[in-house]
Amino acid sequence: MNAASVIPLHPASAGCSTAPVLRERGQHEVFCGLTGIVWLHRKIQDAFFLVVGSRTCAHLIQSAAGVMIFAEPRFATAILDERDLAGLADANDELDRVVARLLERRPDIKTLFLVGSCPSEVIKLDLHRAAERLSAQFLPRVRVLNYSGSGIETTFTQGEDACLASLVPVMAATAEPQLLVVGALPDIVEDQLARLLGQLGLPARIGFLPARRSDALPAVGPGTRFLLAQPFLGDTARALESRGAQRVGAPFPIGVEGTTGWLQAAARAFGVDAAVVERVTASARERAAVALTRLRESLAGQRLFFFPDSQLEIPIARFLSRELGAELLEVGTPFLHRELMAEELALLPAGTRLSEGQHVEQQLDRCRADRPDITVCGLGLANPLEAEGLTTKWAIELVFTPIHGYEQAADLAELFARPLRRRALLAPSNPTRAAA
Repeated sequence: MNAASVIPLHPASAGCSTAPVLRERGQHEVFCGLTGIVWLHRKIQDAFFLVVGSRTCAHLIQSAAGVMIFAEPRFATAILDERDLAGLADANDELDRVVARLLERRPDIKTLFLVGSCPSEVIKLDLHRAAERLSAQFLPRVRVLNYSGSGIETTFTQGEDACLASLVPVMAATAEPQLLVVGALPDIVEDQLARLLGQLGLPARIGFLPARRSDALPAVGPGTRFLLAQPFLGDTARALESRGAQRVGAPFPIGVEGTTGWLQAAARAFGVDAAVVERVTASARERAAVALTRLRESLAGQRLFFFPDSQLEIPIARFLSRELGAELLEVGTPFLHRELMAEELALLPAGTRLSEGQHVEQQLDRCRADRPDITVCGLGLANPLEAEGLTTKWAIELVFTPIHGYEQAADLAELFARPLRRRALLAPSNPTRAAA
């Protein structure tokens, strides 16, 4: 890849734009949407996430988030016990009592999310009406919103989608020109992208959703153009469009190519010349390209198989293939939103096997037949596949690690180079793996 030139958004070939997709329905394994709280509660600094669920929900969040040292976490579970589930107690009265006690104890809370779960949805607890009732009681000090984190039908990153979609109706209205970057990013990545966007000289205000604090929530309206930073935000995109905003089609800012294409799309949307993008991004592209050089030697020619997990699979597969020379055997994703993924699909190598949804047994059969060099999968599959001699990469790590933007491109590549080095170190003392 030539780091000194701006990369075209639309390659000569159509890539996988019209490629057939293997749609599967069956057994699946994935974390539920409650897991999104782990990064959202750190991102929105004055928000609190109250899960209305079971003890299992509480254990999941606690184990996923780890122990918070020197600070109180901004999430908790209002546990539905046997009396609630049996209808012997008024769940709404109990919820009102818990919320009142929480807000009395934590006066720093400005936005309270009531997060639905499988148990609360099974007993048909109407958290939307509860949020409206509690908001009327506690506004203007605290706004109460709700969304579903249930994992019955969704994958875990859709918890963020539901959360951000719940914020859109309370965003102020504006007709002023604005670029809105949508998707929760680590603060350091957000700062990097904000600096690059600012250097483009866009004739518009630049905002981020979610904002770090409730009083910084951006406005939205007909003058708003928005760029998705994460590929799993279909509901949020529709909610913004219902407020008059227009989505800017772009690849996602993953890797040098994706980040450049993302910035190019922002510039075009506001009439900024492509030469400005070239000038602003030149040094960052060069640094990233140099950092990727040593990792390309490890990853070029490696054969990858992606199990569906987070909807990040297609942009990451594009990065590994086009910038690092990896070979894609199968790229599975929980849900393929062709409109949001149009630019990414065009950049995938023609002939890439795409699958949508999950049927674990059938996918395991294909994976075993392919014998990939790296299998990207969830925690539940990784250890069994390692025991069979396959090298794995935990998909969850790709969500919790900063991977967007130029400065993180080499870090993302390193996540895939690391298991290969581990395999090489273990191979001399492990004949089975050496043979594999």
